[in-house]
Amino acid sequence: MAHQTPGTRGHRPQGPAPLPDRRRWITLVLLCLAQFMLIVDMTVVQVALPGIGADLGLGREQLTWVVTAYALVFGGLMVLGGQLSDVVGARRVLLVGIAVFTVASLACGLAPTGELLILGRAAQGVGAALVSPAALATIATTFSGTERDRALGVWAAIGGTGAAIGVLLGGVLTSGPGWAWIFYVNVPVGLLVMVALPWVVRPAAGGAGRRGVDVPGALLVTLATGLVVYGLVGAGDAGWGSARVLAPLAGAVAAYGAFLAVESRVAAPLVRPRALGRRPVLSGLFLMVVGTALLLGLFFLTSLYLQRVLGLDALRTGLLFLPVAVAVTAGAHLAARLISRIGGRAVAAGGFALAGVGAGLLTQVSAGDGVLTSVLPGFVLAAFGIGPLFVTATTTTLAHVPPGETGVASGVLNTFHELGVAVGVAVVSTVAAASVAGGVAGGVAGGAAVARTAAEGFAAAYLLCAVTAGAAVLVSLVLVPPGRPQGMVGHGHGH
Repeated sequence: MAHQTPGTRGHRPQGPAPLPDRRRWITLVLLCLAQFMLIVDMTVVQVALPGIGADLGLGREQLTWVVTAYALVFGGLMVLGGQLSDVVGARRVLLVGIAVFTVASLACGLAPTGELLILGRAAQGVGAALVSPAALATIATTFSGTERDRALGVWAAIGGTGAAIGVLLGGVLTSGPGWAWIFYVNVPVGLLVMVALPWVVRPAAGGAGRRGVDVPGALLVTLATGLVVYGLVGAGDAGWGSARVLAPLAGAVAAYGAFLAVESRVAAPLVRPRALGRRPVLSGLFLMVVGTALLLGLFFLTSLYLQRVLGLDALRTGLLFLPVAVAVTAGAHLAARLISRIGGRAVAAGGFALAGVGAGLLTQVSAGDGVLTSVLPGFVLAAFGIGPLFVTATTTTLAHVPPGETGVASGVLNTFHELGVAVGVAVVSTVAAASVAGGVAGGVAGGAAVARTAAEGFAAAYLLCAVTAGAAVLVSLVLVPPGRPQGMVGHGHGH
């Protein structure tokens, strides 16, 4: 049974020492800036891929790895980054991770070959896997009560907003100074955060929450997560029944099984299996993976539809994502206020319902219709509904883990975010495969009949998104605990 830990009266969660009010909010701004940089790099390359391929002579498979290498390493190493945050301190992990990400970004911009660019993207993933869980753990231990709700609301909004802004930046920079600048812009941001962060984030107050590092567990969970991401990403090209997909997924199942076996035996486990099996944590992970899958799946589909069926250029496509970014942010901020009043279950179910209606509107897309009537209304409504899901996921999960495990819990939560990216893009690209691969290429130049056929493929993928959101409403009504999340000052846990 979960119970209420007395928070500031009993013992203080391990993390940065308490900060004056102004320094706390400066810390939040810097951490959100760092996370924004990481999330932008999930989508910024999508619009730039044609330019990258032309300059470096890359084929379709290599271009796919330019996108997936980052998500693969980011998701695969996330839990390890979370444990390092708990063991050696979030402040140290943050600074190392930001340094790695900044240097890797510079290397990506300077890369003369596709192979070096892919290696640079993987190195960006290493840095991101260190930064993201350490940053979220710092927020969770720096703020408390209603302030934490607000801080997590701002943090959660970064996910959807950063993904949308990434598409805009990709269009602007690719159309202007060139695709290399989608990586160069990370360098001054990274330097700013590295210089400012030590002044506002103090070292942890006290020793680490646990001693030792669970190396076998870290390697196994990294391997398993990497196999899942690799298998799901490959499904879009090879098909769900291919050995390229089934073999890594089977290997992932075996690796996860070995991970659970190791965690039940080691003295200082990476994460307690019983903690992840509790209902509030499971519900948070469910909301994160499905919400991210819907959002990134819709981004992927709509970006291709606008450019390859309706014939918009990269810059105009990016500009159309701005109202979507606003919608995600507005939905997340509204949820941050509502969750303490009506509870996570109502917020999650309502969010999925809006996302389902929005995706349902998108099933009516037609190549002969204008963007403002056939695409934007449903896209914006779906984004507004998805924004609250990230807030509910973070508050539900972080409210029910022991104080010394906030870094690991943050890492698991963010790992499911990256899994959601792979799931969403792989599944919708498979459903709309004919339109994405063959029919779309001639959607504009091939005449009305070809464009209509391409639009039908996208409509089928949008329908899958709508059905998934509808099913998630029902799951949320059962899985998400009723009432407002408890333990927002302390953490509920059971041993």
